[in-house]
Amino acid sequence: MRITFLGTGRMGTELALHLLKDHDLTVWNRTPERTARLAEAGAAVAESAAEAVAGAELVVTSLFGPDAVRETVLAPSLIPSGVPWVDTTTVSPADAEEFAAAVPTYVGVPIVGSLGPAREGALGVYVGTPDDALRAQVLELVAPWADPERLRGVGSGREAAVGKLLANLALAVSAQGLREALALGAATGTSPEAVLDMLGGTGLAFLAGMKGPFVRGERTTEGGDFTADAIAKDARLMLDTVAAADGPARPGSDLPALRGALASLDAEIAAGHGDDDFSTILLEGAQPTDG
Repeated sequence: MRITFLGTGRMGTELALHLLKDHDLTVWNRTPERTARLAEAGAAVAESAAEAVAGAELVVTSLFGPDAVRETVLAPSLIPSGVPWVDTTTVSPADAEEFAAAVPTYVGVPIVGSLGPAREGALGVYVGTPDDALRAQVLELVAPWADPERLRGVGSGREAAVGKLLANLALAVSAQGLREALALGAATGTSPEAVLDMLGGTGLAFLAGMKGPFVRGERTTEGGDFTADAIAKDARLMLDTVAAADGPARPGSDLPALRGALASLDAEIAAGHGDDDFSTILLEGAQPTDG
């Protein structure tokens, strides 16, 4: 299949490399240097998004957020009529509805996971569209990205977007929980390593295991798997979604735990660590917040 891939940042590159094994791939990125790995692997590089989609049988986008999707895809009416559009960008449910209304072939395909699982083909992947045939086609296409147990077809891009935001809410709130556990440990004279060990039998065990190498200094946050900028952007999508919802308020409907996590992320972003792995909020010297 002739596939166009728009947005070859860290994650987009990993996804595109899987597709390149079986398809004729043309890539484009606003920063041309970020297409270098794919060009070396055999992908064609287009000078513009419009050039990239010419003749495509399917278009994949992996952009920073919904505003980038609007600018790159919707404003110029970029997707050729009838060509499936597979969007891996993290967007809100309302954004997904907007994109599906604008482009009937829209398929919301948010991914759950970071660069390591992406390289291994072990991501969680949602494939959301009401078109059964199109959903089946895209499920087959993206299977190389996914852990088979975590590849899910759903009935709309909106439903896929909800699944992705729930996953990232759990990640952000767990990271804030780990940050506070380390602070409690420090206050009691307990070493970070001992705190990580004690959390092994708790609900924070998964996050402690994932981010332990950063806490122990075995990995640097520079060029990390999931940046502070990216998860903070996703947190704002969640807060905006709740703020825009109709109906009676429920306890916690303002997402206070998520707001605490976002405050920690924003402090690190303000300190110049936005492009670092979001584990930066866990490190000694991370900026204190009011939560």
